[in-house]
Amino acid sequence: MAALWGAATLPSLASSHATASSVAPGQRVNLCGWIHNPTPANWWLTDSLGQWVLGTQGSEQVPGMDKIPDLSEKQWVATNGSYGYGCGCMNATVDRKNKRVLQVHSFKQKPLAVCRADRKLPKPGD
Repeated sequence: MAALWGAATLPSLASSHATASSVAPGQRVNLCGWIHNPTPANWWLTDSLGQWVLGTQGSEQVPGMDKIPDLSEKQWVATNGSYGYGCGCMNATVDRKNKRVLQVHSFKQKPLAVCRADRKLPKPGD
């Protein structure tokens, strides 16, 4: 599997062998970064390569969203009631060209400190 985190950044999270340019459309990859859920049904993950959309209000959510647990229980920054952002890694099938997640296969929440320490990640809200 390929990892898309800025492979040199956090080797413990990025078990990687490929860059974004070498990932074929529809390929399973590991994405690690800020996971955002600012309002109902709006979800995306921001890594060092950009923003990967999982779903937006009024559109269907990608298959596998049930693999993402209730992130607001710990290591979560609330910005709008219980909505906000956290840090995590997901194994997903992606459309690299359009920066869309096509299916979530697994998700693991990480401590906020992991994403905060990664200088290649934009700060949430940037």
